[in-house]
Amino acid sequence: MANEVNNPIAKRKRKKKSRLVPSLIALGMFLFVSFSYYAYQIMYTMNVDTKERDVYVLIPTGATYKQAMDSVEASGVIIDRLSLRFMSKLMDYDKLVKPGRYKLEHGWNNRQLIGVLRLGEQTPLNLTFSNVRLRSQLATKLAADLEASEQELDSLLNDPAYLQTFGFDTTNIVSMFIPNTYQVYWTITAPELMERMKKEYDRFWTEERRAKAEKLGLTPQQVSTLASIVQAETLKSDEKPRVAGVYLNRLQRGMLLQADPTVVFAVGDFTIRRVLNKHLVHDSPYNTYKYKGLPPGPINVPVISSIDAVLNPEEHSYLYFCAREDFSGYHAFATTVAEHQANARRFHRALNERNIMR
Repeated sequence: MANEVNNPIAKRKRKKKSRLVPSLIALGMFLFVSFSYYAYQIMYTMNVDTKERDVYVLIPTGATYKQAMDSVEASGVIIDRLSLRFMSKLMDYDKLVKPGRYKLEHGWNNRQLIGVLRLGEQTPLNLTFSNVRLRSQLATKLAADLEASEQELDSLLNDPAYLQTFGFDTTNIVSMFIPNTYQVYWTITAPELMERMKKEYDRFWTEERRAKAEKLGLTPQQVSTLASIVQAETLKSDEKPRVAGVYLNRLQRGMLLQADPTVVFAVGDFTIRRVLNKHLVHDSPYNTYKYKGLPPGPINVPVISSIDAVLNPEEHSYLYFCAREDFSGYHAFATTVAEHQANARRFHRALNERNIMR
């Protein structure tokens, strides 16, 4: 025992061991602090720099983890891609990818970004549509802002059996779409969108509006058809009720509507600026110079102001109108054929002076 105590080699080992323990503790603390700091940075340090711009990421339905991360990184606003990938794995995002349209907020850290993505907290978009004439155009406009394809939407809009479940057919289905701003998710499917538009249509056609339509002897769909003609005739909101009054007067008297826009729609040439006799003889149920009453359906998607103009028409005795010769966009109204012909001659003279032949 005494020899071991006095052994210099043993003493050196004990001293070395006594110095090693604090070093190991210090190293462990250093590594712990370093890892903690790095973990803190990965989770809480800002990693999204949008430079205060609106930046959105689209993750399609069925996208893989790699495709989703590639889409996020392709936005160009991720500061540290490696830390984002590392955090996404820690949060099991590779197992929880959800499709959608996501707005990336300036200043987000990895934890906030992945948290939104893995929960599928989409940013809704404002869906709008206007200046639409045909069903095909409607499908194109809607698909431009949605994941649903133009082909999917067009297929539903041209399916008679499917449209019948909503109370419409292929000639009047566009009237179910009331132009407004609707908040929807980018991933809304074509059938879901149709259901949503029907709900909005029913919400728009209140008891008050339906009562006004009934008083005019029209169904809501017929109101939309007439509103589409009014809209095609004038862009002046203050003139729409007067134009609507003219057509209602003609309907009540059993007269042909003789609306030039319906002829243009029937011919299918929307570049026509001047309706000629050769156009008036075109055989189509949309040609209101040949067939009495309203055409089978709208010739465009009428906006709310056009629909309300029909429901709240100006009461007067006018039966005719034509564009003013000053090309102001307003019209000259008449109660007699003679007065109308005089107005028409002035307008045609102005067309000839401007060499507008078609």
